[in-house]
Amino acid sequence: MDIKIPYNEDLRPDTGLYNAKLGIWLFLASEVMLFGGLFSSYILLRAGASVWPPIGLDGQSVAHLLEETIGLATFNTVALITSSVTMVMSWVSLKMKDISKFKMYMWITISCAIIFLIVKYFEYSHKIHEGFIPAHDTYMALYFTMTGLHVLHIIGGLFVLVYFVMPDGIKMWDDEPIRFTNRIEVFGLYWHFVDLVWIFLFPVLYLLN
Repeated sequence: MDIKIPYNEDLRPDTGLYNAKLGIWLFLASEVMLFGGLFSSYILLRAGASVWPPIGLDGQSVAHLLEETIGLATFNTVALITSSVTMVMSWVSLKMKDISKFKMYMWITISCAIIFLIVKYFEYSHKIHEGFIPAHDTYMALYFTMTGLHVLHIIGGLFVLVYFVMPDGIKMWDDEPIRFTNRIEVFGLYWHFVDLVWIFLFPVLYLLN
């Protein structure tokens, strides 16, 4: 029996949004509070430090390492911005009923996310190899906490992206194209938020030291 859930496709009269979009905005509000707390901690700890980046117990500062990794961080910024653009284009392709272009843009988005994670792996490996682990100093603790949480959001989003282009994920397009299009729009809001967080992390952790 086909039972249609209200407001999965149509807009709610009380909010002007369909259910999924209302839900994602509520979820993103909680995410803003999560990352907002971390950024607030960064500001307070930095304001109270006499030297930044701080000197670790081994007498070394991470400042020189930050200069070496600015290039990688910049490259990752470009990769995420590109992924946001292709995420929008995948949604636009569905609005135009072009499923082949949707798949193409989604795979580009997936590729950008994978590139970001690979670059981050090499960046983490380099820092750890040099002895700059979270226990080294306050900056490194903040760095690994904030970027690590962001990486977890990227990994989670990557699983969803892959699901959308797999047969099980895309079969909704044949039966409920509007609902599937709404799903892509909702996930796009999440993906843009994750990219926006990186836009703030990049200057705070790499450029303003």
